[in-house]
Amino acid sequence: MLFFDRRTGPDLGADAPRYPDRPVPDWYRDAKFGVFVHWGLYSVAGWAPPRRPGQDVPVELEYSHHQYAEWYANTLRIPGSPTAAHHESAFGVGTSYEDLADDWSAGGYDPDGWMRLFAACGARYVVPTAKHHDGFCLWDTATTRFSSVHRGPRRDVVAELAGAARSAGLRFGLYYSGALDWHVSHFPPIRSLTDLFTYRRNDPAFARYCFDQVRELIERHRPDVLWNDIDWPDSAKATGPHSLAALFEHYYERVPEGVVNDRWGVPHLGFRTREYRTETTAPTWTWEATRGLGASFGYNRAEDDTHLIDATELVHLLVDTVAKNGNLLLNISPRGDGTLPGEQVDRLRDLGRWLAAHPHAVYGTRPWRRHAEPVGAPLRYTVRPDGALNVIALDPAHGGFRLPADLLGRPGAHWGEGPAQILPDGTVTIPPGLRHLPAAVLTLPPS
Repeated sequence: MLFFDRRTGPDLGADAPRYPDRPVPDWYRDAKFGVFVHWGLYSVAGWAPPRRPGQDVPVELEYSHHQYAEWYANTLRIPGSPTAAHHESAFGVGTSYEDLADDWSAGGYDPDGWMRLFAACGARYVVPTAKHHDGFCLWDTATTRFSSVHRGPRRDVVAELAGAARSAGLRFGLYYSGALDWHVSHFPPIRSLTDLFTYRRNDPAFARYCFDQVRELIERHRPDVLWNDIDWPDSAKATGPHSLAALFEHYYERVPEGVVNDRWGVPHLGFRTREYRTETTAPTWTWEATRGLGASFGYNRAEDDTHLIDATELVHLLVDTVAKNGNLLLNISPRGDGTLPGEQVDRLRDLGRWLAAHPHAVYGTRPWRRHAEPVGAPLRYTVRPDGALNVIALDPAHGGFRLPADLLGRPGAHWGEGPAQILPDGTVTIPPGLRHLPAAVLTLPPS
């Protein structure tokens, strides 16, 4: 996957704007866990070639066999792709992607139920898609009639989700596709990473279109996170009244504690993103790991429970990410009718149960001087606001581990409410009642 924080350009020289030097807000650094929601017109089709964890395809087939169901509009235009064959079989010869809007009823959509679930499972923020690469807008925009208000659900989805999220006590962000909009573009289908950045509009008219859409979202909903994808039109990267710099300035005026990601193609970001990958160490900067529960962000009816990350691995992913100074933005994929797949809900609830039992190991923590041990037991470390150190054992079924020498001599270690016994050589025995957990948390008082 790409490192978007390393993609900035073009070189504008003296015309390059000066961006504000803004710290990442504490609310975001403290949150640690958010829920991504990919729900859109692509959810009606809800199909992509299924891919199991660790399964790869040859590089020349990555786009014709794209694992992301939200890329359906692009993949079905590639002759001979499995998606093209599925589309004709499911919807008939001559049915276009945009025709699917007439079949989108969303009868099971329950925004308040979604947000109550996410909050109950321990999420602190939520980031639904406002517009994906297909160009279908999920709010009442003045810029196009290709939206959920005029077609499909006939509802202002973003407004409903914003209200439901804040009623549930969640911070509310928005995903927006700033580089790709296939509804207003006339390029061939994307078949490679080169095409990804070549087949995008950079003209002033499209840049103004994007500016106006994001400004609408800022004015109406004051999103706590602006989560842009792929890039931004190059013609808007210099200074000017409708430039990206002007959009950022407007956003920060309206949302002083707002934060942006790294996918704008300019040297300004709040947090970095890593998609289906992690950092190897704990960087000094804030980052966000994001992935689906399966191999796709959009709903893929071809996936089943065997394609999803298992509950223990999910807890380990969160713990490892937090220990490395990151947040986890975990995606859920509603079906076209708005119902949530049961297997995905089960995974969220599993993670939520562990978080409810160990909130101080995650929320509000900061990385320690190392995130793990280079050899020995699989341990991860996080530091609480009061300076106490969480030692998180990722293999509690093993029954114990040995603390490294630099952590010996701290009296008062405990497992939740119960004291812990640490032998002089650092040997720690995990209580039998904790050995069934995905991870056990030993807390050492401040040194």
